[in-house]
Amino acid sequence: MNITFYGHACFGIEIAGKNFLVDPFISGNPKASHINLNEIQADFILLTHAHQDHVLDVEAIAERTRATIISNYEIVMYYGAKNLKGHPVNHGGTYTVDDITIKYVNAIHTSSFADGTYGGEPGGFVVSYKGKSLYIAGDTALTMDMKLIPMSTKLTASILPIGDNFTMGVEDAIIASDFVECDQVIGCHFDTFPPIEIDQEEAKNKFLNKNKHLELLEIGESISI
Repeated sequence: MNITFYGHACFGIEIAGKNFLVDPFISGNPKASHINLNEIQADFILLTHAHQDHVLDVEAIAERTRATIISNYEIVMYYGAKNLKGHPVNHGGTYTVDDITIKYVNAIHTSSFADGTYGGEPGGFVVSYKGKSLYIAGDTALTMDMKLIPMSTKLTASILPIGDNFTMGVEDAIIASDFVECDQVIGCHFDTFPPIEIDQEEAKNKFLNKNKHLELLEIGESISI
């Protein structure tokens, strides 16, 4: 799996020649101004919930790429009414394409579109392929439901929000990494807006002190797992 950070909570994940785009919020993020939206590839768009800072660029990218939107029923129906392709899942459900499995798991947050439309219950994803698995937590508080994940899946890495205020902060993300039994963490949902600004070195050190690794990618940077 090759993972590219596009800022905030947006990631591109390339697996076996297929491109998965998570929570596209790029054009509205000044920190991602160097990212060309028209160059981003997507066969599938994974949406954790409906807030604007996770779905702003869905329509532009889906119309250009004809990507299939994978999310909860309400979100997929919302975009289906705009003639965009989608496949609905719900908590505990799994979508499979070419031996790549995408399981929709619990998250604790809220979910609504900018126009006020209800966006269903928020979630996260566990993406697995040939012995490697990535947990994408989405926007969430620390929840005991995270302990369910390692009961069925050994994670290679986890994408966890660390910015606090709207999601978990660093300390709760460390506990979350214990719950999911994964010490390789990629941080997201930090530094985009003043309420979620963090001290990056302090955050890395807090993880290191617990014998864990926190990867804070630069926007446009990639990592392979």
